[in-house]
Amino acid sequence: MTQHIPPENSLSTEQTDLSELRLPPPAIQTVTTWKVACDGDDAGGLGHPRVWLAISPETGFVDCGYCDKRFVIDRDHAHDDH
Repeated sequence: MTQHIPPENSLSTEQTDLSELRLPPPAIQTVTTWKVACDGDDAGGLGHPRVWLAISPETGFVDCGYCDKRFVIDRDHAHDDH
């Protein structure tokens, strides 16, 4: 019979607090629209297909799924998108 011994490192799925695994975004851009387009940074070698992202009013930010760039809404200067 095989005995189960849980791993002792912090990456164990049984012990992991996901906040420990999150890295800060590589870039943060403050914007005034709730919908933004991201196509990466060709100059930095991070280009990718253009995607449109919607910022959640609850969090106030959205992260690009390709390059992890974070777009943060400037609530004081934000305007509605049409």
